[in-house]
Amino acid sequence: MATRANARSFPAALPRQPDAAPAVEVSGLSKTYASGVEAVRGIDFRVAPGEVFGLLGPNGAGKSTTIGMLTTAILPTRGTARLVGFDVVEQPLRARGVSSVVFQEAVVDRGLTGRANLELHGHLWGVSASGLASRIAQLAGALGIAELLDRTVDGYSGGQRRRLEIARALVSEPRVLFLDEPTVGLDPRIRVELLDAIAGLRERVEMTIVLTTHYLDEAERLCDRVAIVHLGEIVALDTPRALLSGLGEEVLALRVHGDTAVALAALGAHGISAAEALVVGQTLTVPLHDSSPADAIAAIDRAGLAASAISTRAPTLDDVYLRLTGAELAAA
Repeated sequence: MATRANARSFPAALPRQPDAAPAVEVSGLSKTYASGVEAVRGIDFRVAPGEVFGLLGPNGAGKSTTIGMLTTAILPTRGTARLVGFDVVEQPLRARGVSSVVFQEAVVDRGLTGRANLELHGHLWGVSASGLASRIAQLAGALGIAELLDRTVDGYSGGQRRRLEIARALVSEPRVLFLDEPTVGLDPRIRVELLDAIAGLRERVEMTIVLTTHYLDEAERLCDRVAIVHLGEIVALDTPRALLSGLGEEVLALRVHGDTAVALAALGAHGISAAEALVVGQTLTVPLHDSSPADAIAAIDRAGLAASAISTRAPTLDDVYLRLTGAELAAA
C-alpha cells in the first residue's frame, strides 16, 4: 500500500512561443460513458505552437479518451477543445483538416507497399500529385524507411510499421500531430530507435505534437511539458525538469524491516526530514532537500534502522507520480 505526502500543485507556463495563440486549447473537457464511467473529468490545458506536450499516466487514466475527443472520434460530454482555433465539436472537419493522428492500433494496409500506403493517404487528403512524391521522399528519409517503401508492409518489423504510420500521418502536413502510445508493444531496441526518429523529426518539421505515454523515459526525452493524468484528472502539469525539481537533486531509497512509520520517525529524529517521504510496501523514498547522501546514511546508522537495501539516486517521474497519486506508475 502506497502513501503520499504533501502533493504540490505545479505551474503550467508555456515555454515555447508563449505569446502565440494556442495550437491546442482544452477547457473543462469531460467524458462520461453510458455505463457511468467518468473517463475524463474536467481537464484544462493549452499547448503552444511547436511544443511537444505529453499526457503521462497508466492505462485507464483517460489519456486515449482525451486523444479521441481531440481528434473528433469521441464526442465530449462537457467542455470545449480547439485545434488551431477550430472547435472539435462545432467544426470537426476544420479540426481534422489541421491535425493528424497515429493511433495505438495499426491502420496501414499490410497488403500494399509502404509507398502505396502513403500515396493512397495523400490522395485521400487532396495532396497535389506534383508535390506528393517529394513529400513521401522527404518523410521516408526523415523516418529512416526510404529503403522499405517498395516492399509490402506485411514484411515490415513492428518498429518499421510504426515509422510508416507516422509518415502516413504527416503526408497531409498537419499543424498538430497526435501520437497515442507510439512505442507500445515494441521491443526495447526498436523503441529507442523510434524515439530517436521522433526526436529527429521534430528538428526537421515544425509542428505541435501531443503524445500519450506510460513510459517515463519517453516523456522526459521528448516532451517540453508533461501533464500527469490520474483517474481522468490532471494532477500536475509542467516541464519534466520542474516536476522533478520538487523532489530535489537526490532521493534516498531504503528498504526497511518492521513498521515504516517508526522508521520514518527515526529518520526525522536524526535530522532527515520525512515530511515528503514516499512509501511503497517496505521501501521508503525520501527526498534529500537539505541533506547529503552521507548525512542520510549516517542518520540511518545512528537510528539503528535494520535495512536490507540502501541507495541514493536522482528522482524520476515515477517518484513524482507516486508523490501525487499514492501509487507507482507501473503498479497503477
